Amino acid sequence: MASKHTPPTGRLLTVDQAAELLNTSVRYPRRLIEERRITFVKIGRHVRIPESALDEFITAGTVEPVRLRRGRAA
Repeated sequence: MASKHTPPTGRLLTVDQAAELLNTSVRYPRRLIEERRITFVKIGRHVRIPESALDEFITAGTVEPVRLRRGRAA
């Protein structure tokens, strides 16, 4: 049974560029890669992170605010 791979879309970013977009140190995206928590592409000995993978990672970690209903106390 063959696994389905969807090709990455958008720009391929360096680890430094990904860290800058995430506003973190370079260690964080490297750790995400090492733990296989984010999609990455190996081109020879270079590692690139698709911009779409960063978008998915950010979306997966987004927490929506709780909307409180104003009403009478029962």
